Amino acid sequence: MLTLNEFKNARSVLSGVISKTSLVYSPAFSKATGNNVYIKPENMQVTGAYKIRGAYYKISTLTEEEKSRGLITASAGNHAQGVAYAAQAAGVSATIVMPTTTPLVKVNNTKDYGAEVILHGETFDDAAALAAQLSEERGLTYVHPFNDPAIATGQGTISYEIFQDLPDVDVILVPIGGGGLATGVATLAKLLNPSVTVIGVEPTGAACMKASLEAGHVVTLPTVNTIADGVAVKTPGDQIFPFIQQNLDDIITIDDSELVDAFLDMMEKHKMIVENAGLLPIAALSHLKCRGSNVVPVLSGGNMDVITISSLVQHGLINRGRVFTFSVQLPDRPGELLRVAQVVAKENGNIIKLEHNQFVNINRQAGVELKVTTEAFGHVHKNTILDALRAQGYDAQVVNTIL
Repeated sequence: MLTLNEFKNARSVLSGVISKTSLVYSPAFSKATGNNVYIKPENMQVTGAYKIRGAYYKISTLTEEEKSRGLITASAGNHAQGVAYAAQAAGVSATIVMPTTTPLVKVNNTKDYGAEVILHGETFDDAAALAAQLSEERGLTYVHPFNDPAIATGQGTISYEIFQDLPDVDVILVPIGGGGLATGVATLAKLLNPSVTVIGVEPTGAACMKASLEAGHVVTLPTVNTIADGVAVKTPGDQIFPFIQQNLDDIITIDDSELVDAFLDMMEKHKMIVENAGLLPIAALSHLKCRGSNVVPVLSGGNMDVITISSLVQHGLINRGRVFTFSVQLPDRPGELLRVAQVVAKENGNIIKLEHNQFVNINRQAGVELKVTTEAFGHVHKNTILDALRAQGYDAQVVNTIL
């Protein structure tokens, strides 16, 4: 399983189907980390994620009888779109079970490819249990999202493209959910160059592979809690686990707060939308101990709904002190609002929103509440504005709020 010949066959099958997501050099990340960073933008892939590789290749290996029965799978979203796309291309039906927490954009895209979508459970594992049950009851052919060597083989074709663009790659960073992507990428990378380092990246709240490697066998987490819905998996694949043990060099775990910063970095520095699971390798760049190395973070997907995008942008700006809201108490008389605005303007703050509440106190002369949302250059500038307000006699207090 997962031999060089199988990887070559997968590359041949996928030729003309997938997009070649050429590496993009990142001056910003290279400068920040002291390495030469080249991002692998699978967020620009067909269906918006790498999953089309494994799904399409797996379906190509099925017999006509297996395909004629119809396909079923469980997915947090990206595998769903890959299976739906490949099933439509093969002219067969597909049923997809997805967690109820799946972003709407992934649900709608899956339906657009002609698949029947069933929403069930809060996690991938909940959806997978129902998919397995329906497979038995309806006689459907189950296409597992990660626990299948053929799926991993298709995903691993990413390594061919990395080595083609950057033959002297030193480190590859790859997200881990159930382990299919990491299995394929690490196994083929080691076949092409045993000296390359492949590091998996998991969210701290769903680090099932790290726990399994530490235990020496596949383990199931009691719960998962992460904003990276694409890798919110309790149990990694047992069929692919031995390949992870053999070929993965290390695992880095990332807190959700780091993904918020990584999202802003990708938006501002590369004008790319990358979903939280795909941001794991970007966040991991700052955890690397190497310097001067050629590093490739694999951005696994970019399927993110606009509500999530809006939330990430706002939280990211607040985290960096670039947007903040302060509250002050004012006497209810003409000119007080203007005085506050003049202090902010003098310090080059940009007022975004005002909320003037005359009814916070019964005695309006005792204090009218003013909340001001302001744009700043960062935490230093934010504190300068607050200090200037306090110097003018205003007891300015930061209020945690979303725009």
